[in-house]
Amino acid sequence: MKKSGNFKTLVAAVGTLTGTVIGAGILGLPYVIAKSGFLIGVIHIVLLGLIMLLINLYIGEISLRTKGNHQLPGYANKYIGKPGKIFMIIMMLFGVYSALIAYLLGIGESLSFVIFGNLNLSLLFLIIVGVIISVIIAFGLKALRKVEGVGIFLIIGTVLVILIFFATKIKVSNLTYINPALMFLPYGVVLFALLGFDIMPEMELVLKGKEKLLKKAIIIGSLIPIAIYIVFVLAVVGFSGLSSPEIATFALGRLPTLLGIFTMFTSLVALSFVLRDMYVFDMKLGKILAWFLVTIVPLIATLLIFIFKAATFTQILGLAGSVTGGLTGILILIMNKKAKKFGDRKPEYELKLPWVLLIILAIMFILGIFYEIYMLFL
Repeated sequence: MKKSGNFKTLVAAVGTLTGTVIGAGILGLPYVIAKSGFLIGVIHIVLLGLIMLLINLYIGEISLRTKGNHQLPGYANKYIGKPGKIFMIIMMLFGVYSALIAYLLGIGESLSFVIFGNLNLSLLFLIIVGVIISVIIAFGLKALRKVEGVGIFLIIGTVLVILIFFATKIKVSNLTYINPALMFLPYGVVLFALLGFDIMPEMELVLKGKEKLLKKAIIIGSLIPIAIYIVFVLAVVGFSGLSSPEIATFALGRLPTLLGIFTMFTSLVALSFVLRDMYVFDMKLGKILAWFLVTIVPLIATLLIFIFKAATFTQILGLAGSVTGGLTGILILIMNKKAKKFGDRKPEYELKLPWVLLIILAIMFILGIFYEIYMLFL
């Protein structure tokens, strides 16, 4: 019975991490990977996936070395101080707002494609979706707060549908194409699709009393997205090649695009509620102000970006992934170093973190940020 209980708890923890990591960011992967080459894209997914696995393990160690329950800003405050907490909050806000804007853009274009077969009415649908989200948040429709769980099944369902219908249509020539000049193009979007830092403290709560399972849960939960992303990119890029659109499902027809819409919408709703709760419960803002910041601000920002063509779906994902993932990753590595020295609890597992590794990863993250900014203004 004990082994059965451990297995169920492990599955729940793995599902928590995997369900958070695998989000609508998957829809941007084929476009950037098709441009650089499938093999280059797979290298990005595997290498960055393993780096994210390592950083997730470092977060897990931080939580196990610290008494009490904390979110990432709380750990930053404990081990780096108030500036660290403020910086962590800013990075989280930047990441969430970037995702909200990208999903609003993506849903608007997808609805126009599904209904009319073109993108001519993307702006109208973008506004409609923004209004719907504002109503959902205003009335606090609690039934919709659990949509993230539905989202993971939609994504896996979408991948399976694509595999079943397009596996026989994969062209080897689409998979052997390589463009060395764009070898770093997938970096930001892939990093965005692999991020799951924020959910790590929740995993410890799921495993309460069984913390020894945390390391295994993090490893399995971090490896599953890598496998799913490779399979998804194989199917889409193998089928559509260089013609892969920014939102992958466009290349596959209306049904996959409809599934993509539901995927983005579930992520949009879940993130909106997370942001609303952060403003109301953590920052003690009024509900009306929080509603305005969560719904109206991203809608206005998205409209401006769309009207002035300031950035595309994948450009926003790439910038969010490189900036949020990179700077948060560096902060987590520093926090882990501090926790090893000043932690107030003996952890169930511990990992070495040589300074040389920290410096190498920090340089990689910083160069990634500069590259994404350079590509944005190119």
